[in-house]
Amino acid sequence: MKRILYLCLLMVLGSCLYAQDFQCSISVNANQVTGGSNQQRYNDLQQKLYQFVHDRKWCQYTLKTNERIECAIQINLTKVSGDVMEGTMTVILQRPVYKASYKTTLLNFQDKNIQFTYADGDPLEYSDNANISQFTSLLAYYLNLFLAVEFDSFSMNGGAPYYNKMQTIVNFNQSAKEKGWSVADNGQSNRYWITENLTNSTYSKLHDFFYQYHRLGLDVMNETPDAGRAVILESLKLLQQVHAQKSNLALVKVICSTKADEIVNIFKEGMPNEKTQVINIMKQIDPTNSSRYDAINSTSK
Repeated sequence: MKRILYLCLLMVLGSCLYAQDFQCSISVNANQVTGGSNQQRYNDLQQKLYQFVHDRKWCQYTLKTNERIECAIQINLTKVSGDVMEGTMTVILQRPVYKASYKTTLLNFQDKNIQFTYADGDPLEYSDNANISQFTSLLAYYLNLFLAVEFDSFSMNGGAPYYNKMQTIVNFNQSAKEKGWSVADNGQSNRYWITENLTNSTYSKLHDFFYQYHRLGLDVMNETPDAGRAVILESLKLLQQVHAQKSNLALVKVICSTKADEIVNIFKEGMPNEKTQVINIMKQIDPTNSSRYDAINSTSK
């Protein structure tokens, strides 16, 4: 009997480990909460978040250990009133570059207005088919965004199933009192507009960008840097075309803030005509940070 129970335990533990889709660093910081804080409360919340992310199946594929999605979720609380918590959430997604020790950052941005309710001891429950908790919907939204962008970077439109899940989560939260889910919240830089940009067929070249830039560009640069750089230039032209359709898209802003330094470093090694084209493109689609791209013409280390 003991042997049977032991084998059953191994099977359960094995299935949990097998199901993991993410290698995700999670932090909850409450240093800015005024009036004192119970740090153990936030440590417990951080542990629950870790379990929520890692102990359930999010991806439709079976990922090997070395294929798990590398990401980070950093919650910075600024106000806590009873069970209602407010703050910001920084989300970061990386993936390795083929035949290189380098990891490229796919996403790095801050959701500046998160609000959720969490009572000590509450289970973190989630369903794809119902809005059980606004907090877990928020987490599931970004986990699906991670999966969507990751798979888009490996295959053309590979992230489509996860963009659809993001849209479902946004739809569920249209009547939520918490901000960030509706068309009117925070201009065009919230969850609603990021999802709109990714599911609107008018901007389908955004998906082409993720695939061309990463799979056809970065992934070949270790062996054929000139060819990879040429493809990356063509992928930036796709962003330029999207920008021409509509300026100041939320996702284009996210891409530019995430990729600016990497683009500069890549094209420091480029030919003069490549440098000129990239500088012109990036200054057009990212005018707020246009001076950053002048560094492309500086001497490469």
